[in-house]
Amino acid sequence: MSTPSNVRHGFLWGASTSPHQTEGANTNSDWWHLENDPASFISERSGDAVDSYRRYGEDMRLLAGAGLTAYRFGIEWARIEPNPGEFSQRELDHYRRMIDTAIGLGLTPVVTLHHFTSPLWFAAMGGWLNPDAVELFARYVRQATTILQDVEWVCTINEPNIVASMTALLRGGAPALDGRASVEAVTSLSLPTPDGEVADILTAAHRRAVEIVRANTSAKAGWTVAGQQFVVTPGNEEIFARTRWAWEDRFLEVSRVDDFIGVQAYTSQSVDENGIVAHPQHPDNTLSGWAYRPDALEMGLRHAWEITGGTPMLVTENGIATADDEVRIRYTEAALDGLAHAVADGLDVRGYLHWSAVDNYEWGHWGPTFGLIAVDRSTLERQPRPSLAWLGAHARACLKETI
Repeated sequence: MSTPSNVRHGFLWGASTSPHQTEGANTNSDWWHLENDPASFISERSGDAVDSYRRYGEDMRLLAGAGLTAYRFGIEWARIEPNPGEFSQRELDHYRRMIDTAIGLGLTPVVTLHHFTSPLWFAAMGGWLNPDAVELFARYVRQATTILQDVEWVCTINEPNIVASMTALLRGGAPALDGRASVEAVTSLSLPTPDGEVADILTAAHRRAVEIVRANTSAKAGWTVAGQQFVVTPGNEEIFARTRWAWEDRFLEVSRVDDFIGVQAYTSQSVDENGIVAHPQHPDNTLSGWAYRPDALEMGLRHAWEITGGTPMLVTENGIATADDEVRIRYTEAALDGLAHAVADGLDVRGYLHWSAVDNYEWGHWGPTFGLIAVDRSTLERQPRPSLAWLGAHARACLKETI
């Protein structure tokens, strides 16, 4: 493979998780309520997840021991502010311990402030459509920054384009779906177009959060965007441009004045006269039903670089849902080849964080396994996969060349 030996000094090699997908018992969140509503379209519950709320140290030690140097994780708004204006110092202290543990192990913490889930009270007040949503989020961010004084990287909102799309789904922006179809809509990238009103509100919330992070910490602030890597089909350039702007470019444009943009890339889809083309059936498709496209990472980096006008980039998610770890290694190797080509062409990429560190709850079901570390859900025992050792060895080799 092409070893990206030309990456900048301090390049981050790591893995990512989110709180709701790994911690378990996130009982004050809107997603917990949605999962446990008897009328919910969600077929499986997060429950104890993989108990990373208590076992985060074990997860981090496995990453550091393999040779990785960074860990992206989230802090959970619903835990920190379980009721409006009521902040839990105990939970703030918990996440501070996570930060200290990462730093103590030599892992640079990359902290996400909002990863899809919100407090139940916030959702009950209308969520992002509440007239006070931006200031309510800002109030939480101010509290969160009290524990981020030595954190170098802060992601304000994870995948605002998917948040806006999920809102469109839940507002009735898509045809009524049964439970199975709804879960598949979330995980198969067949969601409705992101809600424009919510996109504008998320943009305002992000801008306020960046102001607060910059005022209260020395961290670099940005958000992460789910790259779609759309490909135009002949004669459909106009609908392609509209589709890409609604799904991607309007969010990337926001990052022109940020400290970095988090690039998240997994696969690619075509756009024809009817819009986004569903992933065709293929034996190489992932457990999420996505096309096997390791070239998506290079596509996503180049497009983000172009639209932002050169904002530094951090790969905050890239990976594959597969039961075959040799396929995971092959996919990651090809994706990193693409990253190396982008860096060789002068793109400013600051790190690569694989999705995900551990197998986790994939927003409605447990089927897709993305983890570098397998988890037995009956015992919660961690078992590092060969892909973790492979990525760690690759990281060590690259770091040795940049010293």
